[in-house]
Amino acid sequence: MVAKSASIHPTAPAFLEPQVEILAGEVLEHPQEEDEEEPSKSFKLKKQLGLMDGVAIIVGIMIGSGIFVSPKGVIQFSGSVGMSLVIWVVSGLLSMVGALCYAELGTMIPKSGGDYVYIMEAFGSLPAFLFIWMTLLIILPTSNTVMALTFANYIIKPAFMDCDESLDVPVRLIAAALVCFLTWINCTNVKWVTKVQDLFTMAKVMALGIIVVAGIYWLATGHTEYYKEPFVETNWSLSSISTAFYQGLFSFAGWNCLNFVTEELKDPYKTLPRAIIVSMPLVTLVYFLTNMAYFAVLEPDEVLASSAVALSFASRILGVIAWMVPIFVALSTFGSLNGLIFAASRLFFAGAREGHLPQAFALINVHRFTPVPALVVQCVMTLCMLTTADTLVLINFVSFGEALFVLMSVSALLWLRYKEPHRKRPIKMWIGIPILFFFISIFLVVFPVIERPIELGIAIGVFLAGIPVYYLCVKRASKSKEFNSFMGKITSVCQLLCCGLPEDKDD
Repeated sequence: MVAKSASIHPTAPAFLEPQVEILAGEVLEHPQEEDEEEPSKSFKLKKQLGLMDGVAIIVGIMIGSGIFVSPKGVIQFSGSVGMSLVIWVVSGLLSMVGALCYAELGTMIPKSGGDYVYIMEAFGSLPAFLFIWMTLLIILPTSNTVMALTFANYIIKPAFMDCDESLDVPVRLIAAALVCFLTWINCTNVKWVTKVQDLFTMAKVMALGIIVVAGIYWLATGHTEYYKEPFVETNWSLSSISTAFYQGLFSFAGWNCLNFVTEELKDPYKTLPRAIIVSMPLVTLVYFLTNMAYFAVLEPDEVLASSAVALSFASRILGVIAWMVPIFVALSTFGSLNGLIFAASRLFFAGAREGHLPQAFALINVHRFTPVPALVVQCVMTLCMLTTADTLVLINFVSFGEALFVLMSVSALLWLRYKEPHRKRPIKMWIGIPILFFFISIFLVVFPVIERPIELGIAIGVFLAGIPVYYLCVKRASKSKEFNSFMGKITSVCQLLCCGLPEDKDD
């Protein structure tokens, strides 16, 4: 017989889709429901990511633009050097606790999509749609924008140090070019992505290592004046402290990104928790030492006045090799943006598979096994966000959205513990850990709104706007024959343009 490509139904539920594994060049088909005449066929993402790939993805995403942007925001809202360092340490501990909770979720529900599939499993379709709605409109495009702009600024600034003209246009063009280039890399080959990630993860750790060593040397030679009264002028307001955590936690964003690609891990039950255990303490230590180095060399007012803290640090202490820091920062943000594009596209893939996004997002290129349509849409959304420039506001937007859905995910863990106590859990945390993280997440969602009511009010408005969109575009539209026909045509076009067709084979 001749194998043909499947027709694609834009609102077909996931349980009707055939399951296909591709191993060592062979297609092993496990259809759940077949047509009487011809079996349908689809493709799953390949399991090809090992422990080092997982560590590189987590570290590569986490150590990005945040450590070069957030120190200014942390000290702005915390008020002192001592409290700023406390915020960084506690942010790392919170991220570790969250990662442990997500290890249980990721091994209990080993599907790509991260928070999306956990919220769907526990609370149903509407909350899961609201997550993917906020992620598509705010969280991912904004995160990508901050990283791309940081890369562009650090690339172009050393060449125009004495230029008084605005560099806004060239910076945005470079950022746009970077987003497009990394999207092309991710569309082409998964192994290329991981090789790029491995390379730039090592480069950024080495770059931060130079900053840390220089800072320790500076302290060892007796320059401790900025640490004599570390908690003077601390802002003890709960709303300010919680907003400072937003800035710090932005730098740790990415601790849950490996959960987005669980289906592509070779042995998720072992690889996922091991990657978390290796990467989280490493990143926390690097961030603490980096900030300790910043404040050993720069006084708080200098950090607040600087738009590029690492460059100000290098100019003060590194002398003739100060030019290396912008290059290292660019490498860091390059690797982080690459990892985030890779992981986040799998979220849109999962959302389309559940019927919350057009089924075109669930298509996989049959030759390269990459979710090309999801990657292209993510690229377009990021390019649209490049009109925004205020990084502090952007970070607050991102952090609020992430805190809200982390709260929902840990609530899902607790609810499933109650609802399905006997469900298989390869990793099971002591119940006190998710309960503690639940109350911390409530604190991080509520108190920053008091501090920044306007900008976070806008984020809440976007979140609530997703409710009517869900009922109009998911619930009601899925019952419309005209809508289904239109979406089917779009899916078919995307299949031809982006994903190709499997080669015909005679059995």
